[in-house]
Amino acid sequence: MTLRAPSSLAQARLRAMTRGTVLSQVETEILEEAASSLGHYGRAAEAALARLKGADAGNRPALLQNAADAVWAFLIQREFCGMRDHRFIIREMDIPRSVLNRMGAIRRKKVQQK
Repeated sequence: MTLRAPSSLAQARLRAMTRGTVLSQVETEILEEAASSLGHYGRAAEAALARLKGADAGNRPALLQNAADAVWAFLIQREFCGMRDHRFIIREMDIPRSVLNRMGAIRRKKVQQK
């Protein structure tokens, strides 16, 4: 399930930014918190992916789930900030297919039988 900010809030922020008007103190704080949260979840996802890459066979299942949870939270935060295309992030962070599969983000291609 994808969560989105209320469209009225997103539209109000967009109108305020495009008109060149000064944002209110509350709007500024909301944007600052969203950016801070995005950074926090991004760092957590990077750390979880690094731990997964160095994992041995015994720890791998738990670290795989941890990485999937961290990446999922990061992608949700990106969507909240209006960044809905995750292909660049998946490529740049080198997120393994196993993590994406655990998140349910990519469906396996059906093999067609001849």
